[in-house]
Amino acid sequence: MLAAGPRRAISALARPALRAATTPSPLTSPAALRRFLSALAILEQRDGKIVPSSLSAVTAAKQLGGSVHAFVAGGDVSGAASEAARAQGVDKVVAVDKAPAYDRGLPESFAPLVAENVKKGGYTHVVAAHSAFGKNVLPRVAALLDAQQVSDVTAIQDDKTFVRPIYAGNAVATVESSDPIKVVTVRGTAFPPAPVAGDEGAGAAAVEAGVDPKVESPTEWVSEDLAKSDRPDLGTASRVVSGGRGLKSKEEFERIMLPLADSLGAAVGASRAAVDSGYADNSLQVGQTGKVVAPQLYVAVGISGAIQHLAGMKDSKVIAAINKDPDAPIFQVADVGLVGDLFEKVPELTEKVKKA
Repeated sequence: MLAAGPRRAISALARPALRAATTPSPLTSPAALRRFLSALAILEQRDGKIVPSSLSAVTAAKQLGGSVHAFVAGGDVSGAASEAARAQGVDKVVAVDKAPAYDRGLPESFAPLVAENVKKGGYTHVVAAHSAFGKNVLPRVAALLDAQQVSDVTAIQDDKTFVRPIYAGNAVATVESSDPIKVVTVRGTAFPPAPVAGDEGAGAAAVEAGVDPKVESPTEWVSEDLAKSDRPDLGTASRVVSGGRGLKSKEEFERIMLPLADSLGAAVGASRAAVDSGYADNSLQVGQTGKVVAPQLYVAVGISGAIQHLAGMKDSKVIAAINKDPDAPIFQVADVGLVGDLFEKVPELTEKVKKA
């Protein structure tokens, strides 16, 4: 009995301490932690205009929960900076203007530029679209920041946990990064581009000048040869028609596929086999080593359905396949399938679409 009193006294004294230890501090609450988060969305620009698909980085950055700043750089990016400032979710734009060395996005010079601005701004996340530009620049940025990049993210669970496909999309991995700065590329089909307001005045974010380290680059831009087309862009088109090895030649590819694309108002794609055989330009390649698309309608013509190709189009809303082989793997993922000779069936389909 004599010992009971002291024990009760100690217990009573300990209760406030226990409550303090088990009650979340205002500084460690989720809302407080979000205030410390800040993401820099790297935007690609061409000829002073934002490449629309790169705005998916803003959408993804917004899901992290903190402030979102957009980054643009080039010889004349005042227009691009103004456009980025009107993107939904952008709190501020960091622009490096009058710097033509960054116009083409050469990674050897662009990566040190991004890394320097990340350090200056104290950002916790760096986000870019998983495009050719993003895949070129961000791995170098990650190396300069001594961080491990998380690539091709399709979902964000929280500020350090990301979902990404592995094994050509046959499995999905949930990855947690413990790096102080997270460097992330996001799949454009999983994060729609942030909408841009039309009015340049109301609601536009502030634009501030970024720092330019003026790093000497071992490479220089010489020239480019771009395939120009009046058809929709392959990466963002709502309808895509793709041709494969079954078309047998470049002439047949153009004779069969282009009229079908025009009748549907669709973009033209190709399998890697068709590109490697010279039937189509490599900018049209759909698949694991090409572009990842998720249109409302995807028409696969003469494509067997190799796993590498499926990785680039399996998220399409409706998949239609035309192939003479009834056992072709493409039919396993197709919503609509037609077994037959594509040289007969596709022109017939094109005519019917035109009449309709």
